[in-house]
Amino acid sequence: MSTTPNVDRAEIGHFDRLAATWWDPKGEMGPLHALNPPRTRFVDQACGGLRDKRVVDVGCGGGILTEALAARGAKALGIDLAEAALDVARGHAAQSRLVIEYRACAAEALAAEQPASFDVVCCMEMLEHVPDPTSVVRACAALVKPGGDVVFSTLNRNPKSFALAIVGAEYLMNLIPRGTHDYAKFIRPSELTQWCREAGLAAQSLKGLRYNPLLRSASLSDDLDVNYLLHCRRET
Repeated sequence: MSTTPNVDRAEIGHFDRLAATWWDPKGEMGPLHALNPPRTRFVDQACGGLRDKRVVDVGCGGGILTEALAARGAKALGIDLAEAALDVARGHAAQSRLVIEYRACAAEALAAEQPASFDVVCCMEMLEHVPDPTSVVRACAALVKPGGDVVFSTLNRNPKSFALAIVGAEYLMNLIPRGTHDYAKFIRPSELTQWCREAGLAAQSLKGLRYNPLLRSASLSDDLDVNYLLHCRRET
């Protein structure tokens, strides 16, 4: 893993500007609120339950997923480099009376500090926002215990995902702020699976996440064309 900070300051600034509306399900982060229940269920089922497991949420933002993991009994740590979003996450956790630790920390730095320390590592909607996603994959593999579980979610790279995730979501329906995504940074499942294999993670399952903008709801599906989840297990 490189010691060079794997961060795009423009991306950090973008998410810091969204911090104030992070927990508004009808606001700019509304689609993320809709995606959260099915992705939380996927993590819970893939990992055989979360109770009393030590879990790190890499790229936690305002803590939507982190809180859901903690509510299912996980001992949760959320890390991010967007300070304003972390402040929002800490405040909301206090309101929710959930014991969650949040740290301004890169995945690579935490991996160097606490290797093989977590039962579960989650990295959702984050790989497509960093300069070197392979470095994050390697860090996630280093963070998880042998035999432990790692779950990624990201966006596929194809004409359909460009049409729906960028043209439709950002420009036609204004579901998320313009400039949230860069199509060139989208990742095909085959690419992510290969990066995981090279990092010592064995792919266990792939599942699509389908979002219905009219109903403002999301569900798991077999369609991997746009949003998808990948569950891996660290080899022993």
